[in-house]
Amino acid sequence: MFSDMDNDRIGCATLDRRRRIDDLYAKCAFGAGVMLVIVEVMYLLSSHPAYFRPSWDAVGGPVGRDFVNVWIGARSVFAGGPPAGWFDAETYNAAVRAMLPPGGPVFPFWWSYPPHILLFTWPFGLMPYLASYAAWCAVGLALFAVAVRAGGIEPRNLPFVLLAPAVAVNVFYGQNGFLTTALLIGGLSALDRRPVLAGVLFGILTVKPQLGLLIPIILVLTGHWRTIATAAATTAVLAAVTAALYGPTIWIEYLTKIGAQQVDLLQSVGFYLMPTAFAGMRQIGLPVEAAWAVQAVQSAAALAATVWTFRARRDPALSRAMLVTATFLFTPYSYCYDLTALAYVTGLLRQRDDNAAADHCLILAAWALPVAMILVHTVLPRLPVASLVLPALGARLLWRLARERAATAGAAVGHPQRSFNAFSKLPSLAFRSSRRTAPATSAERT
Repeated sequence: MFSDMDNDRIGCATLDRRRRIDDLYAKCAFGAGVMLVIVEVMYLLSSHPAYFRPSWDAVGGPVGRDFVNVWIGARSVFAGGPPAGWFDAETYNAAVRAMLPPGGPVFPFWWSYPPHILLFTWPFGLMPYLASYAAWCAVGLALFAVAVRAGGIEPRNLPFVLLAPAVAVNVFYGQNGFLTTALLIGGLSALDRRPVLAGVLFGILTVKPQLGLLIPIILVLTGHWRTIATAAATTAVLAAVTAALYGPTIWIEYLTKIGAQQVDLLQSVGFYLMPTAFAGMRQIGLPVEAAWAVQAVQSAAALAATVWTFRARRDPALSRAMLVTATFLFTPYSYCYDLTALAYVTGLLRQRDDNAAADHCLILAAWALPVAMILVHTVLPRLPVASLVLPALGARLLWRLARERAATAGAAVGHPQRSFNAFSKLPSLAFRSSRRTAPATSAERT
């Protein structure tokens, strides 16, 4: 038996530990924010970017990097749409270089987006390049902030998510990680309460299909048929509208050429920028066949973990974190800027009360991963950081889900496991599994 004095000491020690942990996360967020500002200011000052058209930067690429593709594609809308020939790398590179100052470095460009992305990016073609790039980053970050807030991130933890290294990577590369994460997290958050809206968001997410490969699995397992039908209808409408605007040839070219283009990309780009098993194995020097074998094993494990997680009623926050993590373990094609979705996961996990020291280490490792992949490569070019962090995070999440399931098995007796509210907005915005000892309410069993 503990005396009141002992209980007070334990309470003070626990409070002090929480304060130290909160202080650590706050320092990480502040440091990442300072890094973002310093790096971007130095980058722009050293590059002297042009305002109206894309220009070369000081480190061997165009200012805004991949945003060049977004801007040129958006501008093509006002000239009748992008030529179907853009899916040929040589043709597209010639078109991009015609917009850039002559004599630039060797820098490959790829037009690999599904054609219906133009239905959402065309407004950025109305602005000069530099203003459009700034607007692209600002609008994307705003959508990302709205989505993660709706997805259960507490206001006090928003800086940790919105200043994550993935944000800096997205800004530098001018990529669409903000948008795709907003669609993914927004869809998951709306799934139970607004299934039609969730289906629309998942349908739009087909602009980056590799990030939604596991979505149909969890929708079937949880019986969200209205969402499935809405997502299919949304995708069909987007494809039909695109074909009506730019001709069906653009889809034919995309479907017939994108496979070979993706293979070329997997063979020629920097593997250290990709958090997939295939890229990690290629980075350490394994031949292509062996790398694909490792990817197949990891993809099968990620699929099995997803099925196990969503076939029964489990912890909502951990299940959502498992889905996002499994997505990056499952797909063979993703980049460091796509890990913006993982920033949401780390924010969701960070605000739990039942984290052990190992959990905090994994949270920070996953949070820093997009930049760590780049920095570690400069020192240890053969070390695939993501191939260590992501499987470790997935395994730890599975362990925590299994432990939580065992701990709450008694409380779940008598409650049918028809469906699982793992996707709606977390009621307290911070799911506390250690306090979840009472039977689930009828709303939770929806």
